[in-house]
Amino acid sequence: MAVVLQKEKTCLIARLSGELDHHSVRSIREEIDTAVTEQQPSKLALDFSGVTFMDSSGIGLILGRCKVMCGIGGTTVVWSPPAHIKRVMRLSGIERLARIETEPSAEEEETE
Repeated sequence: MAVVLQKEKTCLIARLSGELDHHSVRSIREEIDTAVTEQQPSKLALDFSGVTFMDSSGIGLILGRCKVMCGIGGTTVVWSPPAHIKRVMRLSGIERLARIETEPSAEEEETE
């Protein structure tokens, strides 16, 4: 599992790829939290388009990042999860804390 972090205006984008399980979540969580602390974004976008597998650790990752972002007055969105992962997210109630949406185009990002 890998994460690539990218800052676009006031949004921090975390592009995840591979398998998201208890073995990979710790380092990803630390990377994202460090970037959030340093950059203080108003929005954190977790891009799940490259995730092939997710267990309950992935739900914990999302919930924890929602809490971190809420602590600095920001929001969290989940971008483009594959259908089977989106189903798990919806069943867990993630949408009460973070919107699940398709990744916006460059034009939409500029209007934020």
